[in-house]
Amino acid sequence: MTSRDETEALSVAGEPSGALERHSSGEVSTKRHSSGEVSTKRPGAVDTAEEPSPDARPQTRDLETSLSAEAATAPDTASGGGSDDGDDDDAAAHGGGRRRRPLRTSLIALAAITVAAAAGVAATGTIGGDGGDSGSSAPSGPPATAKVERTTLTDTETVDGNLGYGDATTVQAPASSSGTGEGQSGQGQSGQGQSGQSDQSGQGSSAAGSAGDGIVTWVPEEGRRIERGDTVYRVDQQRIPLLYGSFPLYRTLQSGSEGDDVEMLEKNLRALGYKGFTVDDTYNSATAEAVKEWQDDLNREETGTVAAGDAVVADGARRVADVKTSPGAALSGSILSWTGTERIVGVDLDVQFEDLVEKGTEVTVELPDNTTVQAEVTDIGTPSTSQGDDSADGSGSGDSGSGDSDDKATLPVELTVKDQKGLGRYQAAAVQVTLKAESRKDVLVVPVSALVAQRGGGYAVEVVTPDGTEYRPVKLGMFADSRVEVSGKGIKEGTVVGVPK
Repeated sequence: MTSRDETEALSVAGEPSGALERHSSGEVSTKRHSSGEVSTKRPGAVDTAEEPSPDARPQTRDLETSLSAEAATAPDTASGGGSDDGDDDDAAAHGGGRRRRPLRTSLIALAAITVAAAAGVAATGTIGGDGGDSGSSAPSGPPATAKVERTTLTDTETVDGNLGYGDATTVQAPASSSGTGEGQSGQGQSGQGQSGQSDQSGQGSSAAGSAGDGIVTWVPEEGRRIERGDTVYRVDQQRIPLLYGSFPLYRTLQSGSEGDDVEMLEKNLRALGYKGFTVDDTYNSATAEAVKEWQDDLNREETGTVAAGDAVVADGARRVADVKTSPGAALSGSILSWTGTERIVGVDLDVQFEDLVEKGTEVTVELPDNTTVQAEVTDIGTPSTSQGDDSADGSGSGDSGSGDSDDKATLPVELTVKDQKGLGRYQAAAVQVTLKAESRKDVLVVPVSALVAQRGGGYAVEVVTPDGTEYRPVKLGMFADSRVEVSGKGIKEGTVVGVPK
Protein backbone atom coordinates (compact mmCIF):
# COMPACT_ATOMS: atom_id res chain seq x y z
CA MET A 1 0.00 0.00 0.00
CA THR A 2 1.28 3.42 -0.90
CA SER A 3 0.86 6.02 1.82
CA ARG A 4 -0.46 9.50 1.28
CA ASP A 5 2.90 10.97 2.34
CA GLU A 6 4.69 8.93 -0.32
CA THR A 7 2.25 10.08 -2.97
CA GLU A 8 2.32 13.71 -1.94
CA ALA A 9 6.09 13.62 -2.00
CA LEU A 10 5.79 13.94 -5.75
CA SER A 11 5.05 17.64 -5.35
CA VAL A 12 8.24 18.60 -3.48
CA ALA A 13 9.64 21.82 -4.83
CA GLY A 14 13.06 20.32 -5.36
CA GLU A 15 11.76 17.57 -7.66
CA PRO A 16 13.79 17.69 -10.91
CA SER A 17 10.77 16.98 -13.09
CA GLY A 18 9.55 20.53 -12.66
CA ALA A 19 6.34 21.96 -11.29
CA LEU A 20 3.03 20.27 -11.93
CA GLU A 21 0.14 22.38 -13.14
CA ARG A 22 -3.35 20.78 -12.98
CA HIS A 23 -6.04 21.75 -15.44
CA SER A 24 -9.76 21.41 -15.03
CA SER A 25 -9.92 18.63 -17.62
CA GLY A 26 -7.66 16.38 -15.57
CA GLU A 27 -4.68 17.03 -17.85
CA VAL A 28 -1.31 17.83 -16.25
CA SER A 29 1.23 20.13 -17.77
CA THR A 30 4.77 20.41 -16.44
CA LYS A 31 6.36 23.85 -16.38
CA ARG A 32 9.52 24.90 -14.54
CA HIS A 33 9.44 28.36 -12.97
CA SER A 34 12.60 30.32 -12.70
CA SER A 35 12.24 30.40 -8.93
CA GLY A 36 11.73 26.63 -8.70
CA GLU A 37 8.34 27.03 -7.01
CA VAL A 38 5.24 24.96 -7.75
CA SER A 39 2.31 26.57 -9.50
CA THR A 40 -1.00 24.82 -8.67
CA LYS A 41 -4.23 25.64 -10.47
CA ARG A 42 -7.54 24.83 -8.84
CA PRO A 43 -10.33 23.07 -10.71
CA GLY A 44 -11.78 25.38 -13.30
CA ALA A 45 -8.60 27.36 -13.86
CA VAL A 46 -7.31 26.92 -17.41
CA ASP A 47 -3.86 27.85 -18.62
CA THR A 48 -4.58 28.58 -22.27
CA ALA A 49 -0.90 28.82 -23.08
CA GLU A 50 -0.28 25.24 -21.97
CA GLU A 51 -3.60 23.44 -22.72
CA PRO A 52 -3.37 21.64 -26.09
CA SER A 53 -6.23 21.93 -28.52
CA PRO A 54 -8.57 18.93 -28.80
CA ASP A 55 -7.33 18.27 -32.31
CA ALA A 56 -3.75 18.14 -31.09
CA ARG A 57 -4.42 15.43 -28.53
CA PRO A 58 -3.42 11.97 -29.66
CA GLN A 59 -6.25 9.68 -30.69
CA THR A 60 -6.27 5.99 -29.82
CA ARG A 61 -5.94 4.92 -33.46
CA ASP A 62 -2.75 6.95 -33.93
CA LEU A 63 -1.13 6.34 -30.54
CA GLU A 64 1.70 4.21 -31.85
CA THR A 65 3.25 7.17 -33.62
CA SER A 66 2.18 10.22 -31.63
CA LEU A 67 2.88 8.84 -28.14
CA SER A 68 6.23 7.13 -28.67
CA ALA A 69 8.08 9.64 -26.52
CA GLU A 70 5.65 9.36 -23.61
CA ALA A 71 5.60 5.57 -23.84
CA ALA A 72 9.34 5.54 -23.18
CA THR A 73 8.73 6.90 -19.70
CA ALA A 74 5.93 4.44 -18.82
CA PRO A 75 6.49 0.98 -17.34
CA ASP A 76 7.13 -1.51 -20.14
CA THR A 77 4.22 -3.83 -19.36
CA ALA A 78 0.68 -4.47 -20.43
CA SER A 79 -0.31 -6.71 -17.59
CA GLY A 80 2.06 -6.12 -14.68
CA GLY A 81 1.84 -2.74 -13.11
CA GLY A 82 2.14 -2.49 -9.35
CA SER A 83 2.86 -6.10 -8.43
CA ASP A 84 6.13 -7.77 -7.49
CA ASP A 85 4.77 -11.27 -7.02
CA GLY A 86 5.80 -12.49 -10.49
CA ASP A 87 2.21 -13.18 -11.64
CA ASP A 88 2.28 -10.70 -14.47
CA ASP A 89 1.63 -13.45 -17.02
CA ASP A 90 -1.77 -14.35 -15.53
CA ALA A 91 -3.73 -11.79 -17.50
CA ALA A 92 -1.96 -12.64 -20.73
CA ALA A 93 -2.83 -16.30 -20.30
CA HIS A 94 -6.49 -15.55 -21.00
CA GLY A 95 -5.60 -14.17 -24.41
CA GLY A 96 -5.08 -17.63 -25.87
CA GLY A 97 -1.49 -16.90 -26.87
CA ARG A 98 -2.51 -14.13 -29.29
CA ARG A 99 0.44 -11.95 -30.09
CA ARG A 100 0.31 -8.38 -28.91
CA ARG A 101 0.07 -5.83 -31.66
CA PRO A 102 1.67 -2.36 -31.48
CA LEU A 103 -1.66 -0.90 -30.37
CA ARG A 104 -1.31 -2.66 -27.03
CA THR A 105 1.89 -0.74 -26.29
CA SER A 106 0.14 2.43 -27.40
CA LEU A 107 -2.69 1.85 -24.97
CA ILE A 108 -0.20 1.49 -22.12
CA ALA A 109 1.28 4.80 -23.20
CA LEU A 110 -2.22 6.26 -23.11
CA ALA A 111 -2.62 4.94 -19.58
CA ALA A 112 0.71 6.48 -18.55
CA ILE A 113 -0.34 9.87 -19.83
CA THR A 114 -3.85 9.69 -18.45
CA VAL A 115 -2.82 8.60 -15.00
CA ALA A 116 -0.21 11.33 -14.83
CA ALA A 117 -3.17 13.65 -14.40
CA ALA A 118 -4.39 11.67 -11.42
CA ALA A 119 -0.89 11.67 -9.93
CA GLY A 120 -0.78 15.43 -10.40
CA VAL A 121 -4.08 15.78 -8.59
CA ALA A 122 -2.68 13.89 -5.63
CA ALA A 123 0.60 15.79 -5.70
CA THR A 124 -1.08 19.19 -5.61
CA GLY A 125 -3.05 18.26 -2.53
CA THR A 126 -6.51 18.36 -4.01
CA ILE A 127 -7.41 14.96 -2.51
CA GLY A 128 -6.57 15.86 1.05
CA GLY A 129 -3.50 18.08 1.48
CA ASP A 130 -1.16 18.45 4.41
CA GLY A 131 -3.00 21.41 5.86
CA GLY A 132 -0.78 24.12 4.40
CA ASP A 133 -1.93 27.59 3.38
CA SER A 134 -4.36 26.13 0.86
CA GLY A 135 -5.56 23.28 3.08
CA SER A 136 -8.79 25.02 4.05
CA SER A 137 -9.92 25.17 0.40
CA ALA A 138 -8.77 21.66 -0.67
CA PRO A 139 -11.53 19.09 -1.12
CA SER A 140 -11.61 16.13 1.29
CA GLY A 141 -11.66 13.45 -1.47
CA PRO A 142 -11.29 12.86 -5.19
CA PRO A 143 -13.23 15.19 -7.52
CA ALA A 144 -15.29 12.23 -8.83
CA THR A 145 -15.59 8.51 -8.22
CA ALA A 146 -16.45 5.30 -10.05
CA LYS A 147 -17.09 1.75 -8.90
CA VAL A 148 -15.06 -1.29 -9.82
CA GLU A 149 -17.29 -3.32 -12.17
CA ARG A 150 -17.34 -7.01 -13.05
CA THR A 151 -18.09 -7.48 -16.72
CA THR A 152 -17.01 -8.95 -20.04
CA LEU A 153 -14.34 -6.79 -21.64
CA THR A 154 -14.05 -6.94 -25.41
CA ASP A 155 -11.11 -5.49 -27.27
CA THR A 156 -11.93 -4.27 -30.78
CA GLU A 157 -10.25 -2.57 -33.71
CA THR A 158 -12.14 -0.23 -36.04
CA VAL A 159 -10.92 0.05 -39.62
CA ASP A 160 -12.11 1.79 -42.77
CA GLY A 161 -14.12 -0.07 -45.39
CA ASN A 162 -16.00 0.61 -48.60
CA LEU A 163 -19.52 -0.51 -49.40
CA GLY A 164 -20.18 -1.39 -53.01
CA TYR A 165 -20.70 -4.25 -55.43
CA GLY A 166 -17.13 -5.50 -55.50
CA ASP A 167 -14.58 -5.45 -58.29
CA ALA A 168 -15.92 -5.10 -61.82
CA THR A 169 -14.97 -7.44 -64.67
CA THR A 170 -15.14 -6.64 -68.36
CA VAL A 171 -17.19 -8.37 -71.04
CA GLN A 172 -15.14 -8.51 -74.22
CA ALA A 173 -16.35 -9.02 -77.78
CA PRO A 174 -15.61 -12.56 -79.02
CA ALA A 175 -12.32 -13.09 -80.82
CA SER A 176 -12.37 -13.07 -84.61
CA SER A 177 -12.31 -16.41 -86.34
CA SER A 178 -9.00 -17.49 -87.87
CA GLY A 179 -10.77 -19.58 -90.49
CA THR A 180 -9.01 -22.69 -89.24
CA GLY A 181 -9.36 -25.01 -86.35
CA GLU A 182 -11.13 -28.11 -87.70
CA GLY A 183 -8.22 -30.08 -86.32
CA GLN A 184 -8.65 -28.32 -82.96
CA SER A 185 -12.22 -29.26 -82.35
CA GLY A 186 -11.25 -30.24 -78.82
CA GLN A 187 -13.06 -33.53 -78.82
CA GLY A 188 -12.84 -34.96 -75.31
CA GLN A 189 -11.19 -31.85 -73.80
CA SER A 190 -12.59 -29.96 -70.87
CA GLY A 191 -11.86 -26.57 -72.28
CA GLN A 192 -10.43 -25.24 -69.02
CA GLY A 193 -7.43 -23.04 -69.48
CA GLN A 194 -8.05 -22.58 -73.22
CA SER A 195 -8.02 -19.12 -74.74
CA GLY A 196 -10.92 -17.49 -76.53
CA GLN A 197 -8.98 -17.64 -79.79
CA SER A 198 -9.30 -21.42 -80.06
CA ASP A 199 -12.91 -21.26 -81.30
CA GLN A 200 -13.79 -22.80 -84.62
CA SER A 201 -14.24 -21.27 -88.02
CA GLY A 202 -17.83 -20.41 -87.31
CA GLN A 203 -19.28 -23.52 -88.88
CA GLY A 204 -22.81 -23.81 -87.61
CA SER A 205 -22.60 -20.46 -85.83
CA SER A 206 -26.00 -19.09 -85.06
CA ALA A 207 -25.01 -15.55 -84.10
CA ALA A 208 -23.34 -12.90 -86.22
CA GLY A 209 -21.12 -12.03 -83.27
CA SER A 210 -19.69 -15.53 -83.03
CA ALA A 211 -16.80 -14.66 -85.30
CA GLY A 212 -16.24 -11.25 -83.77
CA ASP A 213 -18.08 -9.47 -86.62
CA GLY A 214 -21.30 -7.49 -86.72
CA ILE A 215 -22.76 -4.28 -85.35
CA VAL A 216 -23.85 -3.73 -81.78
CA THR A 217 -27.58 -2.93 -81.86
CA TRP A 218 -28.48 -2.88 -78.14
CA VAL A 219 -26.72 -2.62 -74.79
CA PRO A 220 -28.22 -2.59 -71.26
CA GLU A 221 -28.29 0.47 -69.04
CA GLU A 222 -26.00 0.86 -66.04
CA GLY A 223 -27.37 -0.74 -62.89
CA ARG A 224 -29.39 -3.35 -64.80
CA ARG A 225 -29.52 -6.83 -63.24
CA ILE A 226 -28.89 -9.67 -65.70
CA GLU A 227 -29.73 -13.27 -64.80
CA ARG A 228 -29.37 -16.61 -66.58
CA GLY A 229 -31.01 -16.49 -69.99
CA ASP A 230 -31.32 -12.68 -70.03
CA THR A 231 -29.81 -10.68 -72.88
CA VAL A 232 -26.35 -9.22 -72.24
CA TYR A 233 -26.25 -7.33 -75.56
CA ARG A 234 -27.49 -7.66 -79.18
CA VAL A 235 -25.46 -8.03 -82.35
CA ASP A 236 -27.29 -7.45 -85.64
CA GLN A 237 -30.44 -7.70 -83.50
CA GLN A 238 -29.57 -11.23 -82.35
CA ARG A 239 -29.64 -11.77 -78.59
CA ILE A 240 -26.47 -12.80 -76.77
CA PRO A 241 -27.71 -14.37 -73.48
CA LEU A 242 -26.03 -15.00 -70.13
CA LEU A 243 -25.21 -18.54 -69.03
CA TYR A 244 -23.80 -19.57 -65.65
CA GLY A 245 -20.45 -21.31 -65.44
CA SER A 246 -16.84 -21.09 -64.33
CA PHE A 247 -15.21 -20.58 -67.75
CA PRO A 248 -16.29 -19.11 -71.10
CA LEU A 249 -17.41 -20.91 -74.23
CA TYR A 250 -14.24 -21.26 -76.28
CA ARG A 251 -15.14 -23.56 -79.18
CA THR A 252 -18.06 -24.67 -81.32
CA LEU A 253 -20.14 -27.38 -79.62
CA GLN A 254 -21.93 -29.88 -81.85
CA SER A 255 -22.88 -33.54 -82.01
CA GLY A 256 -19.87 -35.61 -80.98
CA SER A 257 -18.30 -32.92 -78.75
CA GLU A 258 -17.28 -34.01 -75.28
CA GLY A 259 -15.98 -32.12 -72.24
CA ASP A 260 -16.81 -29.98 -69.26
CA ASP A 261 -18.08 -27.18 -71.50
CA VAL A 262 -20.71 -29.57 -72.90
CA GLU A 263 -21.89 -30.40 -69.39
CA MET A 264 -21.96 -26.68 -68.51
CA LEU A 265 -24.16 -25.94 -71.55
CA GLU A 266 -26.53 -28.80 -70.74
CA LYS A 267 -26.86 -27.67 -67.10
CA ASN A 268 -27.91 -24.24 -68.33
CA LEU A 269 -30.39 -25.63 -70.80
CA ARG A 270 -31.94 -27.76 -68.07
CA ALA A 271 -32.11 -24.76 -65.71
CA LEU A 272 -33.85 -22.75 -68.45
CA GLY A 273 -36.53 -25.44 -68.76
CA TYR A 274 -35.37 -27.46 -71.76
CA LYS A 275 -35.67 -31.27 -71.51
CA GLY A 276 -35.25 -34.46 -73.52
CA PHE A 277 -31.52 -34.96 -72.89
CA THR A 278 -29.20 -36.25 -70.21
CA VAL A 279 -26.92 -33.77 -68.44
CA ASP A 280 -23.44 -35.21 -68.97
CA ASP A 281 -20.24 -34.35 -70.84
CA THR A 282 -21.43 -35.71 -74.23
CA TYR A 283 -23.11 -33.60 -76.94
CA ASN A 284 -25.46 -35.93 -78.82
CA SER A 285 -28.54 -35.62 -81.00
CA ALA A 286 -30.80 -35.10 -77.98
CA THR A 287 -28.63 -32.17 -76.90
CA ALA A 288 -28.79 -30.76 -80.42
CA GLU A 289 -32.60 -30.89 -80.39
CA ALA A 290 -32.72 -28.97 -77.10
CA VAL A 291 -30.29 -26.41 -78.53
CA LYS A 292 -32.55 -25.93 -81.58
CA GLU A 293 -35.50 -25.25 -79.32
CA TRP A 294 -33.40 -22.74 -77.36
CA GLN A 295 -32.32 -21.03 -80.61
CA ASP A 296 -35.91 -20.78 -81.75
CA ASP A 297 -36.83 -18.95 -78.52
CA LEU A 298 -33.92 -16.57 -79.18
CA ASN A 299 -35.19 -15.94 -82.75
CA ARG A 300 -32.04 -17.44 -84.20
CA GLU A 301 -31.41 -19.89 -86.99
CA GLU A 302 -31.97 -23.40 -85.61
CA THR A 303 -28.61 -25.01 -86.34
CA GLY A 304 -28.28 -27.25 -83.28
CA THR A 305 -24.72 -26.06 -82.69
CA VAL A 306 -23.34 -23.46 -80.26
CA ALA A 307 -20.34 -21.25 -81.11
CA ALA A 308 -18.06 -19.37 -78.73
CA GLY A 309 -19.75 -16.02 -79.21
CA ASP A 310 -23.30 -17.28 -78.88
CA ALA A 311 -23.47 -16.61 -75.13
CA VAL A 312 -21.59 -14.89 -72.32
CA VAL A 313 -20.68 -16.98 -69.26
CA ALA A 314 -20.44 -15.69 -65.68
CA ASP A 315 -20.53 -17.36 -62.27
CA GLY A 316 -23.95 -15.96 -61.42
CA ALA A 317 -26.31 -13.03 -61.87
CA ARG A 318 -24.55 -9.78 -62.69
CA ARG A 319 -25.13 -6.04 -62.33
CA VAL A 320 -24.04 -3.70 -65.12
CA ALA A 321 -21.48 -1.23 -63.77
CA ASP A 322 -20.36 0.59 -66.92
CA VAL A 323 -21.32 0.41 -70.59
CA LYS A 324 -18.26 0.82 -72.82
CA THR A 325 -19.82 0.79 -76.29
CA SER A 326 -23.01 2.02 -77.92
CA PRO A 327 -25.51 0.89 -80.55
CA GLY A 328 -24.06 1.29 -84.03
CA ALA A 329 -20.50 0.50 -83.02
CA ALA A 330 -18.61 -2.41 -84.48
CA LEU A 331 -18.47 -5.49 -82.27
CA SER A 332 -14.96 -5.26 -80.87
CA GLY A 333 -13.05 -4.60 -77.69
CA SER A 334 -14.82 -3.98 -74.38
CA ILE A 335 -18.60 -4.03 -74.41
CA LEU A 336 -19.42 -3.45 -70.75
CA SER A 337 -18.21 -4.12 -67.20
CA TRP A 338 -20.26 -5.72 -64.48
CA THR A 339 -20.19 -6.84 -60.86
CA GLY A 340 -22.08 -9.14 -58.56
CA THR A 341 -25.64 -8.21 -57.67
CA GLU A 342 -25.25 -8.05 -53.88
CA ARG A 343 -23.56 -5.24 -52.02
CA ILE A 344 -20.42 -6.21 -50.16
CA VAL A 345 -17.85 -4.43 -48.02
CA GLY A 346 -14.21 -4.32 -49.05
CA VAL A 347 -11.43 -3.62 -46.55
CA ASP A 348 -7.75 -3.00 -47.23
CA LEU A 349 -6.66 -4.29 -43.85
CA ASP A 350 -3.36 -3.26 -42.32
CA VAL A 351 -1.31 -6.45 -42.12
CA GLN A 352 -0.72 -5.96 -38.38
CA PHE A 353 -4.39 -6.90 -37.89
CA GLU A 354 -4.19 -10.01 -40.06
CA ASP A 355 -4.68 -12.23 -37.03
CA LEU A 356 -8.13 -10.74 -36.44
CA VAL A 357 -9.75 -12.14 -39.59
CA GLU A 358 -10.37 -15.54 -41.10
CA LYS A 359 -13.16 -16.90 -43.26
CA GLY A 360 -16.34 -16.93 -41.21
CA THR A 361 -15.27 -14.17 -38.81
CA GLU A 362 -18.26 -11.98 -37.88
CA VAL A 363 -17.82 -8.21 -37.84
CA THR A 364 -19.97 -5.12 -37.36
CA VAL A 365 -20.35 -2.54 -40.14
CA GLU A 366 -21.39 1.02 -39.30
CA LEU A 367 -23.08 2.94 -42.13
CA PRO A 368 -22.88 6.71 -42.69
CA ASP A 369 -26.24 7.19 -40.91
CA ASN A 370 -24.77 5.45 -37.78
CA THR A 371 -26.91 2.33 -38.21
CA THR A 372 -25.10 -1.02 -38.07
CA VAL A 373 -25.36 -4.36 -39.84
CA GLN A 374 -23.60 -7.64 -39.26
CA ALA A 375 -21.25 -9.02 -41.90
CA GLU A 376 -19.07 -12.09 -42.37
CA VAL A 377 -15.58 -12.47 -43.81
CA THR A 378 -16.02 -14.49 -47.02
CA ASP A 379 -12.76 -13.87 -48.85
CA ILE A 380 -9.21 -12.97 -47.85
CA GLY A 381 -6.76 -12.01 -50.57
CA THR A 382 -2.98 -11.91 -50.72
CA PRO A 383 -1.07 -9.16 -48.86
CA SER A 384 0.24 -6.48 -51.18
CA THR A 385 2.23 -3.30 -50.90
CA SER A 386 0.86 -0.16 -52.52
CA GLN A 387 3.56 2.14 -53.83
CA GLY A 388 1.17 5.05 -54.28
CA ASP A 389 2.81 8.24 -55.49
CA ASP A 390 6.10 7.26 -53.87
CA SER A 391 7.04 5.24 -56.95
CA ALA A 392 7.77 8.48 -58.76
CA ASP A 393 10.51 9.34 -56.30
CA GLY A 394 12.94 6.80 -57.71
CA SER A 395 14.13 3.45 -56.49
CA GLY A 396 12.82 4.05 -53.00
CA SER A 397 16.18 3.43 -51.36
CA GLY A 398 17.04 5.16 -48.13
CA ASP A 399 15.87 5.00 -44.56
CA SER A 400 12.34 6.18 -45.23
CA GLY A 401 11.71 3.99 -48.25
CA SER A 402 11.34 0.67 -46.48
CA GLY A 403 9.32 2.18 -43.66
CA ASP A 404 6.77 3.69 -46.04
CA SER A 405 6.48 0.36 -47.81
CA ASP A 406 5.76 -1.47 -44.57
CA ASP A 407 3.12 1.07 -43.58
CA LYS A 408 1.26 0.52 -46.84
CA ALA A 409 1.23 -3.28 -46.77
CA THR A 410 -2.44 -4.30 -46.78
CA LEU A 411 -4.53 -7.43 -46.90
CA PRO A 412 -7.67 -7.31 -49.10
CA VAL A 413 -10.68 -8.64 -47.20
CA GLU A 414 -14.23 -9.10 -48.53
CA LEU A 415 -17.23 -9.01 -46.21
CA THR A 416 -20.66 -10.35 -47.13
CA VAL A 417 -23.77 -8.72 -45.67
CA LYS A 418 -26.67 -11.17 -45.49
CA ASP A 419 -29.20 -8.50 -44.51
CA GLN A 420 -29.12 -6.49 -47.74
CA LYS A 421 -32.21 -4.54 -46.65
CA GLY A 422 -30.28 -3.37 -43.61
CA LEU A 423 -27.94 -1.49 -45.97
CA GLY A 424 -30.81 0.81 -46.92
CA ARG A 425 -30.45 2.73 -50.18
CA TYR A 426 -26.67 3.00 -50.06
CA GLN A 427 -25.09 1.80 -53.30
CA ALA A 428 -21.57 2.96 -52.47
CA ALA A 429 -20.35 4.50 -49.22
CA ALA A 430 -17.42 4.72 -46.83
CA VAL A 431 -18.14 2.62 -43.73
CA GLN A 432 -16.50 1.69 -40.44
CA VAL A 433 -15.78 -1.97 -39.74
CA THR A 434 -15.31 -3.17 -36.16
CA LEU A 435 -13.21 -6.29 -35.72
CA LYS A 436 -13.28 -8.26 -32.50
CA ALA A 437 -9.74 -8.74 -31.20
CA GLU A 438 -10.27 -10.68 -27.98
CA SER A 439 -12.75 -10.96 -25.15
CA ARG A 440 -12.27 -11.49 -21.40
CA LYS A 441 -15.22 -12.68 -19.36
CA ASP A 442 -15.99 -12.00 -15.70
CA VAL A 443 -13.17 -9.52 -15.07
CA LEU A 444 -12.92 -6.45 -12.82
CA VAL A 445 -12.56 -3.16 -14.67
CA VAL A 446 -12.11 0.53 -13.88
CA PRO A 447 -11.92 3.60 -16.13
CA VAL A 448 -8.41 4.07 -17.51
CA SER A 449 -8.39 7.54 -15.95
CA ALA A 450 -8.64 5.96 -12.48
CA LEU A 451 -5.08 4.63 -12.73
CA VAL A 452 -2.31 6.42 -10.83
CA ALA A 453 1.32 5.94 -11.86
CA GLN A 454 3.37 4.82 -8.89
CA ARG A 455 6.81 6.15 -8.25
CA GLY A 456 9.30 3.46 -9.17
CA GLY A 457 6.92 1.75 -11.60
CA GLY A 458 3.51 0.14 -11.60
CA TYR A 459 0.04 1.52 -11.07
CA ALA A 460 -2.44 2.04 -8.27
CA VAL A 461 -6.00 3.22 -7.80
CA GLU A 462 -7.18 5.69 -5.19
CA VAL A 463 -9.68 3.73 -3.11
CA VAL A 464 -12.30 5.68 -1.15
CA THR A 465 -12.75 4.29 2.38
CA PRO A 466 -14.85 5.44 5.36
CA ASP A 467 -11.71 7.01 6.78
CA GLY A 468 -10.61 8.85 3.63
CA THR A 469 -8.66 7.55 0.64
CA GLU A 470 -5.69 5.26 0.13
CA TYR A 471 -3.69 4.06 -2.84
CA ARG A 472 -3.78 0.33 -3.58
CA PRO A 473 -1.48 -1.23 -6.19
CA VAL A 474 -3.17 -3.01 -9.07
CA LYS A 475 -2.08 -5.38 -11.78
CA LEU A 476 -3.30 -4.43 -15.28
CA GLY A 477 -4.87 -6.73 -17.84
CA MET A 478 -6.64 -5.90 -21.10
CA PHE A 479 -7.48 -2.36 -22.23
CA ALA A 480 -10.72 -1.78 -24.16
CA ASP A 481 -13.30 0.97 -24.61
CA SER A 482 -11.57 3.42 -22.19
CA ARG A 483 -11.56 0.75 -19.46
CA VAL A 484 -8.87 -1.51 -18.11
CA GLU A 485 -8.88 -4.88 -16.37
CA VAL A 486 -7.42 -4.67 -12.84
CA SER A 487 -6.69 -7.05 -9.99
CA GLY A 488 -4.99 -6.71 -6.64
CA LYS A 489 -5.36 -6.95 -2.89
CA GLY A 490 -8.47 -5.15 -1.67
CA ILE A 491 -9.88 -4.70 -5.20
CA LYS A 492 -13.32 -6.21 -5.65
CA GLU A 493 -16.62 -5.51 -7.37
CA GLY A 494 -18.18 -2.35 -5.97
CA THR A 495 -14.94 -0.83 -4.65
CA VAL A 496 -15.14 2.95 -5.03
CA VAL A 497 -12.14 4.58 -6.73
CA GLY A 498 -11.30 8.16 -7.54
CA VAL A 499 -11.33 9.51 -11.11
CA PRO A 500 -10.78 12.96 -12.61
CA LYS A 501 -13.90 15.11 -12.87
